[in-house]
Amino acid sequence: MILMKDVHKTYANGVSALSGVNIDIKQGEFTYIVGPSGAGKSTFIRLIYREVKPTDGSIIVNDIDLSTIKEKRVPYLRRDVGVIFQDFKLLPKLTVYENVAFALEVIEETPRNIRKRVMDVLELVGLKNKARFIPDELSGGEQQRVSIARAIVNNPKIVIADEPTGNLDPDTSWEIMKTFEEINTKGTTVIMATHSREIVNTIKKRVIAIEDGLIVRDEVRGEYGYEV
Repeated sequence: MILMKDVHKTYANGVSALSGVNIDIKQGEFTYIVGPSGAGKSTFIRLIYREVKPTDGSIIVNDIDLSTIKEKRVPYLRRDVGVIFQDFKLLPKLTVYENVAFALEVIEETPRNIRKRVMDVLELVGLKNKARFIPDELSGGEQQRVSIARAIVNNPKIVIADEPTGNLDPDTSWEIMKTFEEINTKGTTVIMATHSREIVNTIKKRVIAIEDGLIVRDEVRGEYGYEV
């Protein structure tokens, strides 16, 4: 599913974000990526959906070698990788329905299939009754659920979430986590970067800890081992 071998990433300004990373994430796993700020978590995630390229090493995602993939094939790779951001990245003038449908429209899905799939995922995230609202009419938690719906509407094999509960209150964060667990039970691989010690230590999943660009711990049903 996701295989990294001796991956290094050094940015143009000389900052070394990752050094010698080796990791194997299987299909259907739920994995937390944890570590102090600046440890390399975001770089790790961005490498998976090819927003950035490794300086050295190899990355295989869904049997695709990201070191040799042609630029024109990257959008096809991303159809199988749903990404959820901390700041939602919703289109402010589009309705909830339109924001989610957009992911299907760009791959030229039929209108009939778009409607069915969009309404199905909005029901999954509890927003079927707010399909015609625009983002400004929603709470932060509701906006995050829209971004989750948009990320999964293509039925991706992998869902990546970068600090998805970082701007949410505790009650809303737990609701969001229940949604991720439900997505995972359907067979989708979930990879989540988080600073939330409480979430990691309560909902126990695989934990990959990064510190100074190095994988310092990789445990099944591990705990968060860093001060936030």
